[in-house]
Amino acid sequence: MIRFLASLLICLGTAASAETLKVAVTTSFQNSGLSDVLLPAIEEDTGITVQLLVVGTGQALRLGEAGDVDAILVHSRAAEDAFVAAGHGTHRREIMYNDFVVVGPESDPAAVADAQTAAAALAAVAQAQVPFVSRGDDSGTHRKELSLWDAAGIAPGGAWYREVGAGMGPALLTAAGMDAYILADRASWLNFGNQAGLALVFEGDPVLFNQYAYIPVNPARHGHVKVALAATLEDWLTSARAAQLIDGYQINGEILFTFNAEP
Repeated sequence: MIRFLASLLICLGTAASAETLKVAVTTSFQNSGLSDVLLPAIEEDTGITVQLLVVGTGQALRLGEAGDVDAILVHSRAAEDAFVAAGHGTHRREIMYNDFVVVGPESDPAAVADAQTAAAALAAVAQAQVPFVSRGDDSGTHRKELSLWDAAGIAPGGAWYREVGAGMGPALLTAAGMDAYILADRASWLNFGNQAGLALVFEGDPVLFNQYAYIPVNPARHGHVKVALAATLEDWLTSARAAQLIDGYQINGEILFTFNAEP
C-alpha cells in the first residue's frame, strides 16, 4: 500500500508539473496528420504539452487577438503581417511550406487540367457551371480561393457554388459526395481517406505556394500568455529535430511539407 501511494504521489506530481501551451492551428495542419507526429516529440523533448485549438486561419488570428491562446500557426501571409503590425503578435517565424492543389472529378468535366494558371482553372469550373465546394470559413485556404476568383475576375455564386463553412476534412468529404471541384492543401488531400471518384486535377502554379508561420501572442497585450513556453516551442519548431520529422513525414512516398525555418 505504501509503495502504491508513493507511486501515485509521483504520478500526481508529474501531472501537476506538466506545462501546457495553447496554440491555435489551421484545420489543414491537423487534417494532414503531421500534428500526430510532432506533438509527442515536442512533449518528449521539451516537457510541453501542446493543446491545439483547430480552427481556420481567420479564427486562429481572432483567438490570438483576444489572448485566448499563447501562439498561432497559420498560413495567410497578408493577414499574418497585419496581425503582427497591429501589435497582436510579437513576430512571425516561417516554419514549413507545401502547396495548394485543385481536386475534382477524375473525369474532369471542366477540363481544369488544361488550364495554364490556377485562376484559369477556377474560371473553367465557373464557365462549365459544374459543382465547386468552397470552405467558406475565412481560413487560409478559403482566402487563397477567393484571391484566385478575384484574379479570374469572377464573383462565384449560384447553384454550382457551395460554401460549407467547414474545415478541410469536412469540405473534402462534401466534394467527394457531390463529385465536385475544391481547392485543398496538398497535405490534407494526401491524407484524405475517402477520395471516392476525386483526383488531383491541377497543380504547379507558383501562386499556389502555401507557407505556414508561427506567431507568439504579444504579452504586452495579454500579460497571462506563456511567453517562455511559446519561445521554447518556437526553438523546437525551428530545430534540426523538427526539420527531420517534418521533411520525413510522407504518405505513400509523397512528401507533405518542406521545412524552411531559418536558425
